Amino acid sequence: MEIKINSLNEIGAAAQQFATQIKKGDVYAFYGNMGAGKTTFIKAVCETLGVDDVVTSPTFAIVNEYTSQVLSAPVYHFDFYRIKKLEEVYDMGYEDYFYGNGVCMIEWPELVEDLLPEDVIKVNITVEADGTRTVKC
Repeated sequence: MEIKINSLNEIGAAAQQFATQIKKGDVYAFYGNMGAGKTTFIKAVCETLGVDDVVTSPTFAIVNEYTSQVLSAPVYHFDFYRIKKLEEVYDMGYEDYFYGNGVCMIEWPELVEDLLPEDVIKVNITVEADGTRTVKC
């Protein structure tokens, strides 16, 4: 799947298109440079999935949990940017999240690459020269 986002006004439609593939138990690893729009896109996807909570980057908490009204399942939003050692991820019980029935959306998965499930869905967000974004998975 490839989705082109020409402006912030189109992010809701892009999130709806992306969300059509999401099912319980999926793990999505979002790759992209700082400022590519990973958090903004995940927030829009969560809204599409019927999350009523305020969706923010879990940079300091590492993981935020939301309830999806659409999936009737939790959505776990991870930000591993501040992880220094894999032991931190072991200590938080990552297996319960990655191998459960919820949906995981992971920012900075490069830092936990060895722990990601084999069936992880890799999502690349690229900022194009003209400022548009391309989402590929």
